[in-house]
Amino acid sequence: MLTTKQAVMRMKADIQLRGLSKNTMSSYLTHAEIFLNYCEKPAQELDEKDVRRFLGHLINGSKHTPATINNYSAAIRFFFAVTLNRTMNYLQIPRMKAAKTLPEVITKDEASELINNCRNIKHRALLLLAYGSGLRVNEIACLRIRDIDSETMRVFVNGGKGKKDRYTLLSENTLLALRKYWREYRPKSKDGWLFPGIKNVGHITTSAIACAVNTALKGTVIAKNVTPHTLRHAFATHLLENGLSLLQIKELLGHYSIQSTTVYLHLANTTQGIISPAEHIKTPIFEDVDYD
Repeated sequence: MLTTKQAVMRMKADIQLRGLSKNTMSSYLTHAEIFLNYCEKPAQELDEKDVRRFLGHLINGSKHTPATINNYSAAIRFFFAVTLNRTMNYLQIPRMKAAKTLPEVITKDEASELINNCRNIKHRALLLLAYGSGLRVNEIACLRIRDIDSETMRVFVNGGKGKKDRYTLLSENTLLALRKYWREYRPKSKDGWLFPGIKNVGHITTSAIACAVNTALKGTVIAKNVTPHTLRHAFATHLLENGLSLLQIKELLGHYSIQSTTVYLHLANTTQGIISPAEHIKTPIFEDVDYD
């Protein structure tokens, strides 16, 4: 019989063999271990009833969101299907329906205000990479000097989400900010990081980039919750408003599926310049309306 520790270690090896990301590994292992500790029985004796009981416990006894519950469910499914090599009746373990909320996005003027409020040239370069190139925060942190191609005006993203390489845009403003940052900071990283960490050890942390956004936000009148990912949303939304196709935006963002990109159809102001059919009504229908 597998102990909880043995089961988790075997699951870790399975995840490594499939080349899943460190974030996925951490999430799956944590969720699976909580599940196993809750059930208090050998892994080989677990079944759908135990999974339903555990998920019901999460739903009724805590403030977990549907997304979090589904993350637990995904980890448990992986544990059964791969680590235990057992089939399950997944119809007995339905995924929770999560509310589809649109991400918050800032306007072009707000993006300009935010970036222009950066007094620190390093911070300005970080924000311009998020907004001007649509990079995820961890992609900015992991940029190397060689990833900035000033000849073709592109940024190379090495091993983005899903270990997918891609190229994205490099604006003239971003390039100028990066060059000024380079002249002022003279970063020295033996591994070639564009933004080295403290004392040139490793690369900058994602929390440091988020802090740079918060610092810039404080001096503005923007009444929105702005994060580095908000700037990525703005990048895609504003490109769509400028006439770029969803397929082009999908490639620039590095989305696996076009379904992920279609959310920007709801964020972009796609009604601009479109005339409502009601404007073509010739009958003077408002002549006899008494507004008093």
